[in-house]
Amino acid sequence: MALKSGERYNSGLMLRLLFAIALLPLSLFAQAKFEYWPGTAYDPAIPTMRKVVGYDIGDRVSWHANIVKYMEALATAQPNRVKIFEYGKTWEGRRLIYVAIGSEANIRRLSELQANVHRLADPRKTSEAEAKRIIQNQPSFIWMAYGVHGNEISSSDAALATAYHLLAAKNDKMVETILANSVVFLDPAQNPDGRDRFVHSFEIGEGLEADPNPSAAEHNEPWPGGRTNHYFFDMNRDWLAITQPETKGRIKSLLEWYPQVFIDLHEMGTDSTYYFAPEADPFNPHLAGFQKTSLDWFGKNNAKNFDQFGYSYFTREGYDAFYPGYGASWPSYYGGISMTYENGSTRGLVVKKSDDTTITYRETVRRHFITSISSAETAAVHRADILSDFYKYRADGIKEGATEPIKEYILPRQGDVTNVDKLAQILTEHGIELRRATAAFSNGGKQYPAGSYTISLSQPQKRMIRVFLDKDVSMGEKFVGEEESRRKRRLRSEIYDVTAWSLPLQFNVDCIPASAVSDGSFEPLKSGPIPQGKYAGKATIAYLVPYTSTGAGRLLAAALREDLRVLSSDRKFTIKGVVYPAGTLILKVKENPEKIHGVMEKLAASTGADVLTTDQSWTDEGPTFGSNNVNYLRKPKILLAWDNPAGAVAGNTRFVLERQFGYPVTVVRTQQIAGLDLAPFHVIILPEGGFGGGYGAVLGANGTRRLKEWTQAGGTLIGIGSAVTYLADPSTALLAVTMENALGSDANAPAGGTGGRRAAGVGAPPAPATPAVTPPARTPGRAFTSEAELDRYIQPDTEAPTSLHGAIAKAKVDSEIWINVGVPESVHVLVSGRMFVTPIKIDRGVNAVSYAGPDQVLASGYMWDEYKKQLAYKPFVIVQREGRGNVIAFTSDPTYRAYLDGLSLLFVNAVFRGPAHSGGRGGGAEEEQQ
Repeated sequence: MALKSGERYNSGLMLRLLFAIALLPLSLFAQAKFEYWPGTAYDPAIPTMRKVVGYDIGDRVSWHANIVKYMEALATAQPNRVKIFEYGKTWEGRRLIYVAIGSEANIRRLSELQANVHRLADPRKTSEAEAKRIIQNQPSFIWMAYGVHGNEISSSDAALATAYHLLAAKNDKMVETILANSVVFLDPAQNPDGRDRFVHSFEIGEGLEADPNPSAAEHNEPWPGGRTNHYFFDMNRDWLAITQPETKGRIKSLLEWYPQVFIDLHEMGTDSTYYFAPEADPFNPHLAGFQKTSLDWFGKNNAKNFDQFGYSYFTREGYDAFYPGYGASWPSYYGGISMTYENGSTRGLVVKKSDDTTITYRETVRRHFITSISSAETAAVHRADILSDFYKYRADGIKEGATEPIKEYILPRQGDVTNVDKLAQILTEHGIELRRATAAFSNGGKQYPAGSYTISLSQPQKRMIRVFLDKDVSMGEKFVGEEESRRKRRLRSEIYDVTAWSLPLQFNVDCIPASAVSDGSFEPLKSGPIPQGKYAGKATIAYLVPYTSTGAGRLLAAALREDLRVLSSDRKFTIKGVVYPAGTLILKVKENPEKIHGVMEKLAASTGADVLTTDQSWTDEGPTFGSNNVNYLRKPKILLAWDNPAGAVAGNTRFVLERQFGYPVTVVRTQQIAGLDLAPFHVIILPEGGFGGGYGAVLGANGTRRLKEWTQAGGTLIGIGSAVTYLADPSTALLAVTMENALGSDANAPAGGTGGRRAAGVGAPPAPATPAVTPPARTPGRAFTSEAELDRYIQPDTEAPTSLHGAIAKAKVDSEIWINVGVPESVHVLVSGRMFVTPIKIDRGVNAVSYAGPDQVLASGYMWDEYKKQLAYKPFVIVQREGRGNVIAFTSDPTYRAYLDGLSLLFVNAVFRGPAHSGGRGGGAEEEQQ
């Protein structure tokens, strides 16, 4: 540094300057420019990420706004080669976009190409000869979806690198092949809300420089993390029920383009390498053979390019192709080739792995970028085969549906008709064709009412229909046999997700297979709102709403929000020969404001529930409106425990109440409950979750005492799933049941099992054995006479049951209990983990819903014999009186993934009817007593 005339040399200043320079990372002084595809020359007319947002791709974890901003900048620079489509908004208002990239010629005729794909998609209208003519000049469509889990961060920045490379690479033969023979669709951020939640957490944890220590705060997100969306849904599991706006928009977009290749890009644990297809077993039997063999095209090309970069990978392990509800599986059932790619994550800008190697964020971005380009090349090179297979898949589906024994499925509009209507609408959103009967009809000697739905199997989506509606889908004898062997040896299961998902079972509606297509008067079902309920006109004495459907539960919630006064009878009654079932809602005109007439007409239309009237209060049979069997249903204030130890599925519980039933919930950080005034609340819900030591560890003795006092004063306390272990713990003493050990493992264990053991979630490995006593230093010698004797000897004396992957179980309903009004005599429950709870004694409470016997309990999925025996007759729902209040336990989560609509009425009964069956609300606040 040269001194100007008259300046003094300041040694202190120089020392501070040198010290500051020494603290700077060495990478700032000498670092070669990072190249995603080394040796590529790029067109300077295409804007770089740095020019648009101020940093290079991979130097930062991009906020969603920057992702959209850069894609828009590329579209502005290259409008003839890029088109941006908006397909919705998230709950938090962020835009959902996808981008189409292709040659100028292909983008110019994009509408024509789209029309061609729709012609290929319906072989009933397009002959094989015509399909061949279309395929000659038709590019393949490949759709790459990034970041459905918001904290799996590298994929979204890789989408930006992919878009830039396709548009800016000069004289690149691979890119020229891709653009000439395919159109590339990029969905750069499937979960913007979760991603931005992660980025916010990461940037809060950042310090002077990126910290590779995996324990550093920047790598560890606070609850609930960024994986899920606003309502904490794992949107990679939302493809069946389509509950979230992100999924709704995505499926609608895919059905507009029918991309023949779909790739879902994810991240996995830091110590993992990289995974790409082919998938592991089991392979869903409703997939076509070509969909399995064509995966090799993509896997081999990815492997070739990874070898050039020296990157490790694995295939055919861990990630199966069985469950149809992933993004990487759903497109297969309209005839596409779908795959998942998994990348070892840095969860930040740099991380040190357990093998002492360090990996940067840019490297993880590059790996996803390489497979994106490689896969696009494969889709282009195999263009004709991919399009031909797509057409053949759909043509074969039509033929199979016309010749196989099941020709049609019938959804009778009976029982919970609003669930039937909703399921029919969901199927139309999947692109499945349905007919609605405009008059009664018969098939196979059975009569079906008007409004019922029929689904012909002879249609292009035939295999999707079967995989969604069949009661069971086989994993294959070979795989199940290997799984049984692994389980007995206490090895980790190779099942990745649930083994059962039948939508009719989950909605608890009938789905009748028919050997012939129904004749009668039908109309095509179009996507739209469910049918309106009946409105009988203006009431003089009271409105009566038969409580026979989920729609009636929605009407109840809406009426309470409108501040209407609602009564309900626990017993059936008859007026003028009309029988009104137990649970019927009664809204007396004189006890309600004048607006009741308009409100009830509106609610009949919006909820699908029937609204009837009566001009007298006299009943021919059953209780009259002033009976003690008729309860006032107060407008409850609901507290939902939020934050650890609850799992992210707490958001699913909130979603069911807020979005499916339209009723607001107050979410309170769990650790605050111990010091909170609980008196204003009527209902407290402890959702599924046993993290961080469980509810006992978070609430502490004082919080437990406060909950118990509040319940005894009249509150309704609801525990879901593993929260039941907290209620049942002897130190909590809020529920008079205990948790069970595995069958045959209680030789030295206390009777009743281990009350406080946490239930594992789906896919958890078996819990370690817990010895009852410390073994002696030596024991008498013995000789084993057979391997069978050895096998018996090495079994642990005491252990928790082996964890079950999701299966659907049948449960019987006690119709005499108030919580079950409106609920059919049996329901279907998704069971998982190891939750076995002893039945409650009759002097302490009621086993309101209990599982069926060992021969009937399994309705769908995989469940071994010992599990069936232990689950049989055990409670699913328990109601226990506690002082003036109630404790209600759901041993499995009725709100899981919000796709168990058949359990919704049971759950809302607990919430809205529980306070009516207590001696007042929690805290002892003065209120109308029942």
